[in-house]
Amino acid sequence: MPLFAPHEIRHLVGDRTEAEAILDLCGADRQQAHDAIERLLEHGGLGPSTRVIIRLDPATPTSGETLFLPVGRHLLAARRQRRIARFSTLPDADGGGFYLEFATPSPTELEST
Repeated sequence: MPLFAPHEIRHLVGDRTEAEAILDLCGADRQQAHDAIERLLEHGGLGPSTRVIIRLDPATPTSGETLFLPVGRHLLAARRQRRIARFSTLPDADGGGFYLEFATPSPTELEST
């Protein structure tokens, strides 16, 4: 398996470092993170095709459990419920966290609103 540099990965999978919004959960506890993500999901981001970066504190040798798994599970559940279109992890080089995209509404959904 070849190893790729960060710029090569961005070229292959797209730039997942730019978004319309950033949700910074650095320093947040588990409940604060859950509440912030729920608010974001309830509002569907900032509109059609909204891309959001969720920043998390990186793991350190003394940090204990991080928010990575709880937030990832929350996003996975939201994906299964079709509340978001897709999400992926951010490379550590980009600060760590998640990149997510909300689904673009279909033309019939837009007409009904």
